[in-house]
Amino acid sequence: MNETRDVVVVGAGPVGLMLACELRLAGVDVLVVERLAAPDMTIKAGAINVPTAQALDRRGLLPRMREVQQAAMGRMGQMFGMKQIQAAPVRRPAGAHFAGIMLWQDNIDGEDPAFADIGPAGDVRFIDQQSIEAMLAERAAELGVPVRRGVEVTGFADDGIGITVQCGDHGIRASWLVGCDGGRSTVRKLAGFEFPGLDPEITGRQALVEMSGAENVPLGWHTTPTGIFVNGPIPGRFLTVELDGPPADRTTPITAQELEDSFERVTGVKVSISRVISATRFTDNTRQVPDYRKGRVLLAGDAAHVHSPFGGQGLNLGVGDAVNLGWKLAAVIRGRSPESLLDTYTRERHPIGAWVLDWTRAQVALMRTDPRSRALRAVTADLLDTRAATTRVLTKISGVLHRYDLGSADPLVGKAAPDFELADGTRVADHFASGTAVLLDLTDSSALRERVAPWSDRVTVVTAKPAQPREPLALLIRPDGIVCWTSAEPHALDLALTTWFGDPL
Repeated sequence: MNETRDVVVVGAGPVGLMLACELRLAGVDVLVVERLAAPDMTIKAGAINVPTAQALDRRGLLPRMREVQQAAMGRMGQMFGMKQIQAAPVRRPAGAHFAGIMLWQDNIDGEDPAFADIGPAGDVRFIDQQSIEAMLAERAAELGVPVRRGVEVTGFADDGIGITVQCGDHGIRASWLVGCDGGRSTVRKLAGFEFPGLDPEITGRQALVEMSGAENVPLGWHTTPTGIFVNGPIPGRFLTVELDGPPADRTTPITAQELEDSFERVTGVKVSISRVISATRFTDNTRQVPDYRKGRVLLAGDAAHVHSPFGGQGLNLGVGDAVNLGWKLAAVIRGRSPESLLDTYTRERHPIGAWVLDWTRAQVALMRTDPRSRALRAVTADLLDTRAATTRVLTKISGVLHRYDLGSADPLVGKAAPDFELADGTRVADHFASGTAVLLDLTDSSALRERVAPWSDRVTVVTAKPAQPREPLALLIRPDGIVCWTSAEPHALDLALTTWFGDPL
């Protein structure tokens, strides 16, 4: 007899776990299955962007993120303390780059409106992917989400009213199946999603090793006649990029000899690697499914889009998918919203994914070693060493400019809700731990509460004065933290409530 669930999520990486937590928080019976028997500790992303930090903050994980960042900063400080030249002032990097061209702290316009009201989550950046996964695994356990490891999906059948998922000899009957199983997604392939894009032209290698001979190799990002390399930010961590085509076989184990050879080709320095702690290859293969849904199968994260890791957008893009999809899928499953609500998932997330693909492609173009590309890189570096350009690029890659087109002329609608202090000592983000939508009423309006009352099982009303006077006086905020109405458009409230949260009680 088949096991029965509301949703089966395939993949227990950060995207799958985030989605499962969002679904469970909304009362959905969700099961996560993962092919690997244990978490993948291969070296991966080392930082997150503002929307990711804000999403985790809304669910109460800011203290844990701060702990992880403090430890990471300690490790980086130790290395830079040993390497830093004390005799002369050194420009401080902004913790970001474009194609390996550093963005400098002294070029950032901190008064740019894009940085306003992002809250303390905006100060959290240096958190690696493994730590995010560990946090979310712990949260999934607290919420009671079952995660089955060593389980591989071998097939499924969508009959229009449900889906039967086959894991070897075991069948699971579910209403929905979500593939969060990475760039080589089994779910995407079995469902027959198209996956158009560009073939790769680079081979990147990232590793954490024990080695000797690199003592005089400079820290940070550097361009050489044969490619790009990064040294640091912790001892033994490096990255090389060679533009001579993709690897012949990405699945073969990476050896110390391969890493030594690549390091020497790119840096010109011969090193000896005594131990490979973690290593991975990557390419700039860039592809995206046209629609993130096919029947009762949905995709999120790398299953829906792949690209090079430059700019560190992959983890962030996937978490954004999960946060956008979770509450919508839960609303459909619980009968609160029509199935058409799921159409907004692709409509909102596909443009963000397409932007990331374009920006990663542009960065690879600037890394090429031919004379024309090197000339273009020099011109770009000169332009980026300005206040306007640094600020613009940083606002883009940090995610603070992300906005969904929700059909409103109000500039706040479609953006992440501002996170500011309230007179009762809380912040706006503190009121999202339960996973519901929030009507933030800064004027204690009884008329506003009456209008929202028919959606009281889906919208939490928070009445509190702001610590400092501000406009607008009321905001309707979706469970994913996106503003969908403000009091600047009072006539649009009922439409916003019905559009995003279904018919009233």
